[in-house]
Amino acid sequence: MEKTDFKELLKTSFLTAEVGMNGERMSEFHQIRKAALEDFLSLRVPTVKDEEWKYTNITPITGKKFTTDLPAASAGIAELQKFFFNIDKYLNIVFVNGRLNHELSGDLASLEGVTISTIKEAFVAKNPAAERYYNKTAELKGNIFAALNTSFVAEGLFIHIGKNVAAEKPLRIIYVQKNAENLMVSPRNLIVAEKGATLDLIESYSGLDQTSSLTNAVTEIYASENAQVNHIIVQEENHNSYYINNIEITQEGNSNYKSLNIALGSAIGRTNMSTRFTGQNSEATLNGLFIAGGTQLIDNHTMIDHAVPHCQSHELYKGVLGGKSRGVFNGKVMVRQDAQKTNAIQENKTILLSEEALIDTKPQLEIFADDVKCTHGATVGQLSEESLFYLKARGIGDQLARSILINAFADDLVNRIKLEDMRNYLEAKISARLS
Repeated sequence: MEKTDFKELLKTSFLTAEVGMNGERMSEFHQIRKAALEDFLSLRVPTVKDEEWKYTNITPITGKKFTTDLPAASAGIAELQKFFFNIDKYLNIVFVNGRLNHELSGDLASLEGVTISTIKEAFVAKNPAAERYYNKTAELKGNIFAALNTSFVAEGLFIHIGKNVAAEKPLRIIYVQKNAENLMVSPRNLIVAEKGATLDLIESYSGLDQTSSLTNAVTEIYASENAQVNHIIVQEENHNSYYINNIEITQEGNSNYKSLNIALGSAIGRTNMSTRFTGQNSEATLNGLFIAGGTQLIDNHTMIDHAVPHCQSHELYKGVLGGKSRGVFNGKVMVRQDAQKTNAIQENKTILLSEEALIDTKPQLEIFADDVKCTHGATVGQLSEESLFYLKARGIGDQLARSILINAFADDLVNRIKLEDMRNYLEAKISARLS
């Protein structure tokens, strides 16, 4: 077993916290934590020598001494006002420093056919869906950061959409950090959409100040037969912080999953997103937008596993990189031997705004079936001189012309969001980020 300061420090933190748990130490939820700690300690910390991490040096993360003792921090409505637009239209679920804040959250029992609680509470109540699905995704096994999350999740969030239930409101999960210097938080979401269920889901990750923290998140989504899940992830951590998120989706027959993953913040941000088809005639759309400047590094790894026939996937990731920033896109589409009649499209487009900005892009197809339609590609370039000339010839200044083109490039994905106020919120955030 490899030993590092990073792992030993976190092991000590775990054992120290365990001493004060009293009877909870014997709970099923904590036993899962303990097993995950053993997995974490047995796994090797990745370095740039590993193929999956060759462009992302995480020594600024693993070399830092993070605390796992979640501090209480009061946050008021005023500080979170930007998230609370059209408050009656959304059900907001707010976590401050990794713990559910009921005062800032809406009524979690207000939606008919929808169960919302912490994962910890769901285990105490012996909720069958929580026990069946929590931490069962095969792709999480062998992932050191997923194991670390499972070890240190404080409460987690469990959302269960009943059979044929269309959630009356979009659910917005808001994770914020405050007074969180050198704090590691472990957000954990378990989303189960039963047969015929429909859900609009938004995840937001943000810092309320400039303290340096590590957000190490895991989201597991199970879309049962004929279920539909629309999922937006917005990462706007401050530029002193670090962010890692593992998102795993399982899709049964005739299900539809659509995601838009927007990364604007953090010094180092890494998202691993994977969806796997387990039933035929399902469809997945994985779209993403990453905008970075300064010395930011934004890394997106995606995996679409066509394990059964007659499924479709669409993927488009766009990047805008300035300063000395670096972007990574590594997308894989796997078409297994029995997955005939697969239709898969994958594309990455990136604009570099400076000579020192860099993108490493690697779209991949691995096809073991012969009756498929699959395409993939990547384009990297600067703003079109022809388009700039067109705008400037009509009296638009150089700076404004560039701004118009960059915003149009980025807004292409955001304009596909059906929630108008969410769309307006993101357009404003992106415009401010690009200004």
